[in-house]
Order: sequence, then structure tokens, then C-alpha cells
Amino acid sequence: MKDVVSIRLDNEMDLILAHKRAMKLSELCGLITSLQTRFATAVSEIARCSIAYGKNSYVVLGINFLSGGKKELKAVIYDDVNLAECNPEAYAYAVRLSKSVSTELINGVYQIHLTLPVPYSGVITESRITSFIEYFQRETPLSPYDELRKKNIQLIELSEKLSESESNYKQLTDTIPMIVFSVSGSGVITLANKRLEQILGRNFTAFNAANLEKIFHIEESQAIIKGWEAVQKRKVQFTSQARLRVKESYVWYMVSIMPNTDDRGDISGYIISMFDINAQKIIEETLKDNRELKATQENLKASNKELSAKNRELEQFAYIASHDLQEPLRKIRNFTSLAERNLTQDDKEKLYFPKINAAAERMSRLIKDVLNYSRLTVETDMFVLVDLNEILNDVINDFEFLIKEKQAKIETENLPVIKGIPVQISQLFYNIIGNSLKFVNLQPSIKIASEIVDVSNKEVAGTYYKISISDNGIGIEQQHIDKLFIIFKRLHPQNVYEGTGIGLALCKKIVQNHGGFMEIESEPGRGTKVSAYLPLS
Repeated sequence: MKDVVSIRLDNEMDLILAHKRAMKLSELCGLITSLQTRFATAVSEIARCSIAYGKNSYVVLGINFLSGGKKELKAVIYDDVNLAECNPEAYAYAVRLSKSVSTELINGVYQIHLTLPVPYSGVITESRITSFIEYFQRETPLSPYDELRKKNIQLIELSEKLSESESNYKQLTDTIPMIVFSVSGSGVITLANKRLEQILGRNFTAFNAANLEKIFHIEESQAIIKGWEAVQKRKVQFTSQARLRVKESYVWYMVSIMPNTDDRGDISGYIISMFDINAQKIIEETLKDNRELKATQENLKASNKELSAKNRELEQFAYIASHDLQEPLRKIRNFTSLAERNLTQDDKEKLYFPKINAAAERMSRLIKDVLNYSRLTVETDMFVLVDLNEILNDVINDFEFLIKEKQAKIETENLPVIKGIPVQISQLFYNIIGNSLKFVNLQPSIKIASEIVDVSNKEVAGTYYKISISDNGIGIEQQHIDKLFIIFKRLHPQNVYEGTGIGLALCKKIVQNHGGFMEIESEPGRGTKVSAYLPLS
């Protein structure tokens, strides 16, 4: 169902509002007056039961899409109480009026569905439904009480978004395998993840010279102290390696200190991250001091390279978690604070609410993408036989409305059955096809093909399934192709093409998890071909 308008059901004023909006939506859908009245009255009868007997009640009015392009007007009343049992007479009357009433219990919440077919439903397009939504957003309030209540609901929703963003931000930083915290100008810790307390204890509440001498080895502590002082004076980033006291021993950590700036470029504090590089240091010392390991030096170098790559990835995570995610959170707090001042309700809504919503939505996308990337794991028992044709069909179904909207053409060949992780393979197709539908100025044309190829390259030699997805999109300059696989690297402004810049980085990691590699061929204005090489065995 495409939701158009939602109404809380708390008192008689809400009952009037529910009836009025059900009538108006029926009118907008082209129903005759008698059908408008029957549908609105049926909604009112159930709504009256919710107000009298229900708990946490609200009604959502919208348009339901049926097969064959048909549509129906739909109302769903949500309640923690079974209203059919509370007032059987009113429920039976609503059934006689609407003739299509059903009740479901989903996750402990009762849902009462009322539907009415829409004649000539072909004229109700996506754009018209959007205009319905805009109409109710601009609708004149029934009374000053309704206006005040509407504003209060908006403030509650914004508050809930802020709380959810803060909770997700805390969850994200707690999952990262490193110490991350922010400090004020004087060094007092203002925000930290769980690992800080686990490693350094509850008494570590300030980042200052006295505490740094306690937690770092005597040979490196002075360098960290001088680096911290330099960051405060010159406003530059500082990175160094040092041994950190962990219980009764010392462990090598990479320490990074960077200024945290606000929207105006002023420094509001500092972000400090520390991640464990002890394994890397042991490898370095082993290669340096032990001549007996020369035969295995190449393998150790490869391990060291992989560790270095992981370290860079963790450093990117630290910056995103501590800076990019805090930036929209800081905007939400600033705009909420400004909204508290002596402005009219109309000014608050016009000036700040859209900006607060945009910042909250951007943060939500960042958090979800970072969590998806950090959760990409590989375990032997996760691999099963996967029919790529079924995966592709599911992904195309997910994009059904966007494909229809853009009139996209998708041609597919028969794809093989491979051994893989179904969820990750689905993410792979979803991100690549999503890019082909997004980064295009013409009617999208996408071709998906498969072939078996032998690769003789020394590093990836073997036999592979080559799965290629070609499009007619905007294309990419050759010198920018390698940047596409860098996490959060964007080639276009946020206001031109939306997204977080993690899609192809996630695809690369998925293909590597399956023992393969990726290839991109592109030319500006002539489209892009993305190929995933997956091992034959």
C-alpha cells in the first residue's frame, strides 16, 4: 500500500479528522458521493471503537496496487486491542458499509483493513498519489487545537529520529574493533565507545599528559604528549605508533588525533582513535631479526600487506564513525536548539524541519551502509549452491517500480549455479543494477551476460564465471575507475546523484569473499560494464 495520510486516534477531534480525510481521499480518487460517505463512515465506526476501547491507536489511509493496473482505496486501523471483540455492533456495521473488512494480528498489533475498489484506477499514477500526499500536508487545520497537536507530533517525530540516530551511532562505534572517543578542547572525554572502558578502565576520563604517561610505554609516551600538544596548537592531524598498557603487558597501537570542526570550520573538539597493530609489529620484527624465515618472507609480506589494508580500512571507519556521522547529528542538534527560540510555528516548520529530516535521513543511510559493510564475513558453512537466475529475478522484482518509472530495458542470459553466500550475492547484483538505474540520463538499457573464462594473471590465475552487467549510463573517466572501490568515495555531488559511496566497495568485498575479483570498463557518455569473476570451483 502507498501511504497517503496518517491520523492518531486519541479523542473526538481525531475522529472528525479521520472522517474528513477519508471523505477527501475518496473524492480525490473519483468515487461518487454515496461511496465516499459509506467508506468514511466505516472508517469512523472503527476509529470510534479505537478511541473508546483501544490503545496506541492510529489509522493510515492510502492506495493499494493490484494486479492488472487496478487500484483500491484502503484504510488500516492499528491497535493493541482487538476492536471486533470490544464493540461487535460497531464492527458489524462497518462491515455492512464497506463490505470488505478483515482483521490480522501481526507482532502483537491488530490491523483492521477496509478496502474499496477505485473505478478508472488507471488515471491514478504515482505522481497523482504524490500530489494527494502534498495536499494533506498543506491541509488547513480543523482548529487551533489541531494545529498545535500537529506541531507537537512533528516535534515528537523529530525527537524520536534524533534518539534513533544517537542509538545507531552508539551501536556502530561499539561494533568497531578499535578505541574511538572524542574530547573537548581541554581533553575531557565527551563521547566514547565500549572498548575505551574495556581497555583503559572507567577512570580514564581525560586525555592529558598525566594520563598519557600512565597508559603508554615510557619510550613512546612523550611523543604522544608532544603530538597532542601540536594538534591543539597547529590544528593539524597527528598519527603515531605506541605501546599501550593492556592489563599487565604492552600492546602496539596506531594512535590518531584529529581536530573536529563544525559547519563554520571552527574546532569544537578532537577525535581520537586507537587500533591494535601488534600482529603487524610482530611480523615486522620477525622479518627484521630472524634470518631463518627468509624462505617464508614473501608469505609474511603478503600477510603484512593484508594487515595494512585492514588498518587503512579501520582508519576510514574511525573517521566516518567519528566525523561524517557526527556532522548530521550535530546539524540535528543545532536546528532543534534554534527551533526552541522565539520563532512562530510556521517559521520553525519552513526553516528547520526539512533540514532536520534531511540530516537524520542522511545519517540513517550512512549508518546502514557502514553496518552492512562491517558485517560482510566469510564462514565455510555459509556457502551453499546458489542459482544466480533466482537471485537476479528477486533483485529485478525489488526494482520493479523504478524500472517502470524509468522504462528501463533489462536483457538477461541464462546464469550459472555457483557455490556462494546467497545474501551477499543478492547485495552484489542489487548494488550494480541499482547504479545502472541511477547513473543514467537516457532510458536505461541493461544487459546481463555470463561466460566461462581462463585467467592467466599470476595473482588471480584460474577458471572463472565472468558475470557482466553493461549499461548505457553516464560513464566514468578512466583515471577515476580505481577510486570507485574506495569506501565512501563519491565522484558526483550528493545533490546530483544520491547515495553514500559505499556500493562498489561493498561489491568488491563480496567478490573477494568468494575468491574472485572485479573489473570495470567505462567511457564517459557511453556507459559502463561491471564484471564480477567468481571461481568455477
